[in-house]
Amino acid sequence: MSQRTLVLLKPDAVRRGLVGEIIGRIERKANWTISALELRTLDRGTLEQHYAEHVGRDFYEPLMQFMSSGPIVALVVEGERVIEGVRALAGPTDPISAAPGSIRGDFGTITRENLIHASDSEESAQREIKIFFPGLA
Repeated sequence: MSQRTLVLLKPDAVRRGLVGEIIGRIERKANWTISALELRTLDRGTLEQHYAEHVGRDFYEPLMQFMSSGPIVALVVEGERVIEGVRALAGPTDPISAAPGSIRGDFGTITRENLIHASDSEESAQREIKIFFPGLA
């Protein structure tokens, strides 16, 4: 069953010149396609919508500051089991726990700045794609 997922390459990925490497890993997966891609700097309103479930948590404000610290690359990826697949490709948030071969395992340095966001479910993907690419919703 084909799915769509939102992927964000976070400011640390852009700053460190890893956009091409990460997109290349996504493109090399058989039967996955990138259907939307945009470089942008996120405003507070977009970030508040995207991270609404984290309001009040101790990491919320540092996350908001980090995510607005520079440009990000937002993309929509489509394909068979792509939600589960991109999350596996990304690896766990903690780069020490992330396996070699995963994006975070190969390039991650600290948990807060973890290079990539990928939707965690079909519901999240639909909600997040509407925020970043309303024309695709």
